Amino acid sequence: MVIKQFAYLVALAREKHFARAAKACNVSQPTLSGAIRQLEEELGVPLVERGHRFTGLTAEGETILAHAKRILAEVDTMAQSIGDVRQGLKGRLRIGAIPTALPLVAQITGPFSERFPAVTLAVLSMTSTAIQDAIDNFDIDVGITYLDNEPLERVISKPLYAETYVLLTRADSALASRETIGWQEAATLNLCLLTPDMQNRRILDGIFRSVGKAPHPVMETNSIFNLCSHAAVPGWVSIVPSQLPRFFGIPAGLKALRLVDPAASRSVGLIMADRQPQAPLARSLFALSTPLDAGD
Repeated sequence: MVIKQFAYLVALAREKHFARAAKACNVSQPTLSGAIRQLEEELGVPLVERGHRFTGLTAEGETILAHAKRILAEVDTMAQSIGDVRQGLKGRLRIGAIPTALPLVAQITGPFSERFPAVTLAVLSMTSTAIQDAIDNFDIDVGITYLDNEPLERVISKPLYAETYVLLTRADSALASRETIGWQEAATLNLCLLTPDMQNRRILDGIFRSVGKAPHPVMETNSIFNLCSHAAVPGWVSIVPSQLPRFFGIPAGLKALRLVDPAASRSVGLIMADRQPQAPLARSLFALSTPLDAGD
């Protein structure tokens, strides 16, 4: 039983296709298929549902997959630790970030890359639920997500900034002469919001409930930038994190009103798995990161 066999199994589960998995591992398809068959023989159980094409893993295969991910993560941590002692940090750091935090990620990755130039970075846009799952399954090393709205499990966290909210409206609308708007009034407007699977939407729904309102959006999207563009539709408005227009500017023809009564905010920060030993790349990012300038 060798580490490569586990890597091939993980790739197959991820790609759900033998040829794509082989390409991802830089080996031929017969090599990958043979290695997995050998792993099945060594373990004495079938791992893959057999057919003309890949249809999934067996129950035993799913069990082995979970162990394989953990073993590969431990091997990677070991390699990082050895490299840190000999040559300094190197490798690949995978970061999953909620879409609303993406405008600020460069404040973290920039200083980290300057300090550790041999480390390559991958930043993925993910929902908060997907980030928790990816941390648990060793698919990412660090998450940037909400810390205080929904329970986080088996992680270490570090706050970065407080997310606040504004309403985007057309500059020629009746609202444009104002600087603020209350949540109760906002609930009565033609709102564009993120989809319910996004935690930002669940946060906003919770704020509306706190003032006795339930919004009925005219448009839902999983793209934060889509919210900005749809605020330009006559009669429509969008609610976005205030950090978005502060960093990228308010789109032409729009105006941002601060949402008040209440002046709501949510904490956003780093998370990594609460495991020992800690992965050097994730640990180093935590150590180097400081509270972000969110524009407040």
